[in-house]
Amino acid sequence: MFGYLLIINIFTFLLYGADKYKARRGEWRIKESVLLGLAAIGGSPAAWIAMYMFHHKTKKPKFYLGVPVLLAIHVLLWFFVLGRLN
Repeated sequence: MFGYLLIINIFTFLLYGADKYKARRGEWRIKESVLLGLAAIGGSPAAWIAMYMFHHKTKKPKFYLGVPVLLAIHVLLWFFVLGRLN
């Protein structure tokens, strides 16, 4: 599980950075549904960090509200899973 989370977060961070790069250059963009989908499947920590590090998608409610909500859900799930393992 740790390996999956590491990979999905690295990939998410890189895609948010790539989308910001493309936005600055006026190029084809990565769909918002893809960016939010990556956050939903475990990449929420990287999405949240990337949003503020790259100053990207920070004015869109579905990102500045949605990503922290997903992050909170993921943290709660981790506490639940780790609690069940002990």
